Amino acid sequence: MLTDSHTHLNAEQFNEDQDEVIQRALDAGVTRIVNVGFNRETIPGSIALAERYDFIYSTVGWHPVDAIDMTPDDLVMIEDLCKHEKVVAIGEIGLDYYWDKSPKEVQQRVFREQIRLARKLNMPIVIHNRDAHQDILNILKEEKAAEVGGIMHCFSGSWETAKQCLDMNFHISFGGPVTFKNAKQPKEVLAQVPLDRLLIETDAPYLTPHPFRGKRNESAYVRLVAETAAEIRGITLEELAEITTNNAIRLLGLK
Repeated sequence: MLTDSHTHLNAEQFNEDQDEVIQRALDAGVTRIVNVGFNRETIPGSIALAERYDFIYSTVGWHPVDAIDMTPDDLVMIEDLCKHEKVVAIGEIGLDYYWDKSPKEVQQRVFREQIRLARKLNMPIVIHNRDAHQDILNILKEEKAAEVGGIMHCFSGSWETAKQCLDMNFHISFGGPVTFKNAKQPKEVLAQVPLDRLLIETDAPYLTPHPFRGKRNESAYVRLVAETAAEIRGITLEELAEITTNNAIRLLGLK
């Protein structure tokens, strides 16, 4: 009963074998998948996947790297799509200070606009954070994001940062990097996150877990993340899968 809470199965890396990748996920025990649409190109494909498979859901949002391209009409599109029965969150949204395509002030404005939309619609948000911990925390606080909560996607921060996110009603999600041998901080944070706020994900086709690091990631590999998380928490794989799936069901309203 595994749930991949964040993946991109409509990415071009899956053009040749998308159906086979989804079948492998089912074979690995994955019963629910949350696929992420994050700009004008990826949102339609994510919605289409959710319509085709009853166990796949979609988020819709605008990625910070693409913030410079977002128009007021795009925000209206996101609001309209949030009425879709298979859309479960607004995301991924946030800040990315690693890539420099979109200026920081534009990223921050687009981030704030989408948090306000989420509060208007009472929908959880999915946060992308790269090299922007303090600005993310400040904006979440200033925009009262705790009212809707959501997911800190592929969390890479410290326990101090995690505690502030937990205080603002967020779940903490871990992906492939927690399986790496040198992943000291993610393992330490995972060991302390309350079990009722813990999620797992792949972010496929990116961030492939050990022992497939460097190859294309896919949703079936969420099992490898779950095995590592279960080992860190001292519980069985089955218990970890049930806990994280129930967390996703409760937060995102999955069936």
